[in-house]
This record gives sequence, structure tokens and C-alpha cells, in this order.
Amino acid sequence: MGSTRMVATGHKHMISAGHPLATQAGLEILEAGGNAVDAGVAAAMVLGVVQSDLVNFAGVAPIMVREPDNGKVTTISGLGRWPKKADIDFLIQNHGGHVPEGILRMIVPGAPDAFITALEKFGTISFGEAARGAIQAAEDGFIMHELMAQSIRENEEKYRRHPSTREIYLPNNSVPKIGDLFIQSGLAKTFKFMADEESSKKGTRVEKLNAVRKAFYEGDIAAAISNFSTIHGGWITLSDLKDFRVSIEQPIKIIRNDTTLFTCGAWCQGISMAQMWSFLRDKDLTAMSHNSVEYIHTLTEIIKLVFADRELYVGDPEFVNVPAEKLLSSEYAKTRLNLIKDDETLSGIDLWNGKEDTLDEEFISQDTSYVCVIDSDGLVASITPSDGSANSPAIPEWGITPSSRGSQSWAVKGHPSCVAPWKRPRLTPNPAIALLPNGSIMPFGTPGADVQCQAMLQVLLNITDFGYSLQGAVEAPRFASYNAPDSFEPHTALPDVLKIENAIDIETRRELESKGHKVEVWPDQIWKAGAVCAILSSKDQGLLLGAADPRRPCLALGR
Repeated sequence: MGSTRMVATGHKHMISAGHPLATQAGLEILEAGGNAVDAGVAAAMVLGVVQSDLVNFAGVAPIMVREPDNGKVTTISGLGRWPKKADIDFLIQNHGGHVPEGILRMIVPGAPDAFITALEKFGTISFGEAARGAIQAAEDGFIMHELMAQSIRENEEKYRRHPSTREIYLPNNSVPKIGDLFIQSGLAKTFKFMADEESSKKGTRVEKLNAVRKAFYEGDIAAAISNFSTIHGGWITLSDLKDFRVSIEQPIKIIRNDTTLFTCGAWCQGISMAQMWSFLRDKDLTAMSHNSVEYIHTLTEIIKLVFADRELYVGDPEFVNVPAEKLLSSEYAKTRLNLIKDDETLSGIDLWNGKEDTLDEEFISQDTSYVCVIDSDGLVASITPSDGSANSPAIPEWGITPSSRGSQSWAVKGHPSCVAPWKRPRLTPNPAIALLPNGSIMPFGTPGADVQCQAMLQVLLNITDFGYSLQGAVEAPRFASYNAPDSFEPHTALPDVLKIENAIDIETRRELESKGHKVEVWPDQIWKAGAVCAILSSKDQGLLLGAADPRRPCLALGR
């Protein structure tokens, strides 16, 4: 239950984010009187600068907000749509039934409208005020950190493909070194243009925010995106950008042992996170030792079953009849749990009617970051911004890479997440909020692609079932199944493969192998196991506690 970091404590407000500069920017907003949504948006935009290899301002940003007075939880999709010209037949005929890297992966950016919508519906400050930290980090630069330098180095060949991207990420035609000052002047121009449009607009706060929206989706930025797309054979048009708005929805709500979990809907893998929680309704995990053979085997088999359902049923619910009520029912959970055997594993490919393939872990996407905030009034924000910059070209002069989230669709007809005009890809980022039995509130989330739900589930169980401290729960050793088809192209799988951090002892790993798991050992505290950030409003102590995962450069601060 120990931890290497002190948990952050406060009595007024708290923020935890995937990079210290994002945490600092959000805290400055809180200290200046802004609320949790103001701070969360500000921090998320900074993440799009200081982790722009993993997060793009023109990418995706699903947001959850919990209001303090009535406990109402709202989700803002923050996910773009396939352009109206998207053509699955073209992908089948010309790209072998795959969504290729590059311009054809680009969908309409969802994050900018998500940020503007969150500020409009729940925030108090202007876009310009929220963007101040991002502008500073982009224009004045920040010190290149280890994770980003490693990411650019590992993807150097991809960054070299497009001159507009190479110019940003390979300054002086070389990979940035740790400690270098890294400047993104084009990205600063984007933020400043939007902020200037807001400040020059006369009218109400809402009218000013609409001017910000138009600056991106109808103005010079939209024209640059559309023109670049057209010139290079993409599908995005001015009409796609102008017609786009994020969706505002109610969350999925699942109660287990008096802990209520709120997740986003079936347009992302939030439904899978909820389904895992549902499958555990009648499971007494406290009878098992933490990270024991029985515990890891049970959770892994549940994860495999849930991800098999994700593969078979889950896609944009506006286009696909997702049987959510069935998937989240106690009766269905009992039926599926009966398939789990104590002494052997469920056969990987049989679960999702797929075929076995190989996947080099080097190419498993690990983009995304996360931020959560609770303010002095109890308003909660939980945000998972994402979309890297290596797989698609940047827009010249503007420093943004429009969402490459098309990589999470299938160019396979009949698949629930297949490509279709104006359809949303099935998103991996899925922020969450938990309400614990004593009334404490916990926003939490992580990067990590298909590892996200798995890491989040383990952290939540560490707290609810095993009594870990918040920071201890985040740092505890993790494991992750790679059995299901990867959410990213080329959607290959590693049937029965189970990655386990080295701190879980060798005897446990051997016993898991005897059951049929193909155990592969991760180094301790590896960044590929996720980087969970969380805040707990402790009713028992009257404090705000903030945890930040040491697996990536995360930081929690409060007052």
C-alpha cells in the first residue's frame, strides 16, 4: 500500500494532470477565482502543447462535469466525425480494407468545440484567459522532457514524411534532445487568432465564445484545414467543419457495492469501463489477495469478455444499435461470468470471432493524456484529451494536426465501428467519475489506448476493495490484457498475451502461465501501463487528495 510520492492535499481546490506545466496552468486559474471547468480546459490546452506528440488541440477531448448542487453528471463528447465524403469502398479497394496513415485518417476536430462548449455551459472565464498558459508554452517554448523526446525519436520516420510536421517536431532536422527549448509558433498563432476573434467581438460572453468557435470552424483555420485536405487528397471540407458540434449527453451509471461509476457512452470505450464494473457486481474480490493468481486471472478473463463485446457490439450509437441495456445488465453479467474457469483461460480469438495476428508492441499507440479538477464549490471536471501528431500531417503555419482518430474505425463493412460519412469512430479516451460509499467523489482517468479501462479498473478496485490510499492505489503494480484486437489500425491482436509489471512476483507469473496466459514482463512503473491521475474529495477527512502516476510526468497540486 506504500507509495513513492506524497499525495497532494488541499482544502480549497485540487488539480492533477499529465504534465507539471498543465497542472500549474490549471492551478493559476483556480487561484485567480476560476472554477474547475475553467482550470480543466486551460490545463487540457496546455497538454496539447507540452505533450503535442500525444495530445493535439485539433484532436479529441471527451469531458465529464459533475455539478455540486444537484450531483448531475454531464458528458461532452469532444469527438469529431468522419467527413461527409468518407468512402469505405475507396479504402477497401485502394488500401486493402484499412484506414491508412496520413490525410485519409483525418476527421473533423472535436476538441476545440468541446473546450468552447465546456466554457460556455459550465465555465466562467473567457477562451483567451483559458488559453493563456497554452499560448505561453507554445510561443515562449518549454523544456523538452524525456517522454516526449522518446516519443519523437521512436516515431522519427513518421515525422519526416510530411514537411509541415517535420518542421515542427524535428527542428534543425534532428530529434529534440532532453533539455532543449521547444517552441511551436504556429500553434501559438492558432490560439492567439481564436483569442483575438473573441476579444474583438462585441456582445455577451456566449456571443464571444461563438466567435471563437467560428474562428476555428468557419474562419481562417477552417479554410486552411479544408484547403490542405483538398490539395492532399483528404475528405474534410468547409461544410464538414461548419456543420460540426459536439454532443452533450447523460453518462452511463453503474452501481457496485455502493460505489457509483459514471462513464461516457458507447461512442467511446466508457461503456466497456462500465461493463467491467457491472461484471464485478456480485464478485467478492476481497476474498482474494491483491494481485494474487486468482485475482489477476479473474480480472483478466473479465476484461477479455468485455473487450470481446466491444468488438462485436460497440460503435457510434447514432449509427449502430448498441445493446447497452443488455450489456450492462446483471443477468447478462452472470451468463458471461459462467464462462470463466478457474484453471484455464478463455480462448482469445474465439471470443470475438477473429483471426490470430501478430503485433509489434512498438507500434501500439500510447497517445493521450488526462486532467481532473475539483474546485472549492465542489464542481468536478474530468477530461481526457488526445490525438498524437506522428500519423498525420500538420496544417502549415497553424501548428495543428487535425484529429487522426479515423485510425479507430474499421474499413470492414458490418463492423460496428466501420467507416461511414458523419459517423464517429469508437474512441479509446474515456474520463470517469466515481462516487464512493461515504460520499467522496473521485474523478479519474489515464492515457494508454486499450490499457485505459484496465488501469482505471485496477486503481478503482485498489481503493474500494483493498483499502489502498489514493496515491498507493495509483502506484500499485499493474497488468494488462492484449487479447482483443487493438482499437487502432491495423487492429491486430496478441491472443492470450498478458503484460505484467515486474513487481508482481515470479511465482504468480508462473502460475498464470500454467493456466494458459502468455505472460510477458514489463519493467516496473512502465509508461505503457497507463498514467492514472485522480482526485478524491475525502468526506471523512474534509480534504481534497490528489494523486499523480509516476509512470509519466504527471503532477497533482492543490491548496
